[in-house]
Amino acid sequence: MSELWTYRADVYDVNKSLDIAGYHVEATDGKIGSVDEATYDVGESYIVVDTGPWIFGKKVLLPASTVTRIDPQEGKIYVARTKDEIKHAPEFDEATFKEPTYRDTVGEYYGRFPFGAGPGGTY
Repeated sequence: MSELWTYRADVYDVNKSLDIAGYHVEATDGKIGSVDEATYDVGESYIVVDTGPWIFGKKVLLPASTVTRIDPQEGKIYVARTKDEIKHAPEFDEATFKEPTYRDTVGEYYGRFPFGAGPGGTY
């Protein structure tokens, strides 16, 4: 499951020197918020997205493998998930989101269906 927490080589290798905090995040069907925090730890990378008013100020944790493209000129990150898939992800917990148990729960959610075959649509 560590591949779930690893950026795709074509995304990371080109952008590894970028600080993506503050970038807008685009799901396959529209904007979901902005990057609050990002990590680049091998096998443990993720982005925390502040969804703002879209999901009532909720934050969500997305494994690095969901990132399909980073556009530095536009300040955008594109993820291979729909808004609905992200909306139904496990509740973000500020106190435990770095703990293995929480990450396992998030990993099980995102890993249980192939990209595009989860709740809410195909792409």
